[in-house]
Amino acid sequence: MSLHKIAVIGGDGIGPEVVEAGVKVLETLADVEPGLAFDFKRFDWGSDYYRRNGRMMPQDGLAQIEGFDAIYFGSVGDPNLPDDITLWGLRLAICQGFDQYANVRPTRLLPGLTGPLRPELGKQIDWVIVRENSEGEYAGVGGRAHRGLPIEVGMDVAVFTRTGIERIARFACDLAMSRPRKLLTVVTKSNAQRHGMVLWDEVVREVVRDHPGLTVDWMLVDAMTQRMVNKPGSIDTVLATNLHADILSDLAAALGGSLGIGSTSNIDPSRNRPSMFEPIHGSAFDITGKGVANPLGSFWTASLMLDHLGEQAASRRLMVAIETVTGRGEFLSPDLGGAANTAEVTAAVIAALSGVNSPGS
Repeated sequence: MSLHKIAVIGGDGIGPEVVEAGVKVLETLADVEPGLAFDFKRFDWGSDYYRRNGRMMPQDGLAQIEGFDAIYFGSVGDPNLPDDITLWGLRLAICQGFDQYANVRPTRLLPGLTGPLRPELGKQIDWVIVRENSEGEYAGVGGRAHRGLPIEVGMDVAVFTRTGIERIARFACDLAMSRPRKLLTVVTKSNAQRHGMVLWDEVVREVVRDHPGLTVDWMLVDAMTQRMVNKPGSIDTVLATNLHADILSDLAAALGGSLGIGSTSNIDPSRNRPSMFEPIHGSAFDITGKGVANPLGSFWTASLMLDHLGEQAASRRLMVAIETVTGRGEFLSPDLGGAANTAEVTAAVIAALSGVNSPGS
């Protein structure tokens, strides 16, 4: 029996709705997958916790969850609280505190879904974006001075270290080598950012030389947006900085049909600390509590979590169930052009899971 201890942090907005739907799906998967079991523990951290306690999570929050096998996370953000407080107080506090420096975001146009691209282009999308998750513009270095005065200034310093670049480049190269096409696109902006991004280019080139079987090309980030739209089949694995990949992965999810299906892994490759898995859609204040949030992103995220936990067969079964539901098109949420609510989409995936694993299916 493989018992996996999972810390569940629903967070804000639609986060608790889609994560609890994901827990139901994982519990069903444990029922039909021999030898698979989960021990879920909920943590009520987030903006409501902040209103009660003045913090997004307890001071010893990292210590409370560091013994878990993985973290299943919903979203963070509240329309009545500053975004920098909510993000830095919870999600980034976990990512940086556990040195989850590799952010991995896959994108495919799932069966039955229609993205904004022409069909012959949309079907070519099969990407994995590797995002450096600890440095760049999101390192937290900077400050404000002369507040309230005409000379007020605010600065965010983009931080690039040789160690940080080297380790994410090596991770991306290894991931690209594990995929059939062995193709890596490195995103940069070194023509304009003449210090940090030039260092990025130099260090990535050094790492690439250690992977002679890899085909590598380079793109400026602005040109990369056009390539994703016009030539999606020319892309496979993408390596980009924290800021650039954050933007490109949202574009990727939209091209894949909806931000609601996007999935993310925040990985500590050393496995010294738990990695965190989350859908990329955010809190979605406009639909919070309405029961119409798309849970597919949280299900795809759960599949990534299973892969990380070494449960590849269970991960594949879950993805087959997701693709069965999207392929049939009967239970799609409004963002995908359907009319199904969160509970109905969840029930459809659970039914597909049971059918996938039933005798004679």
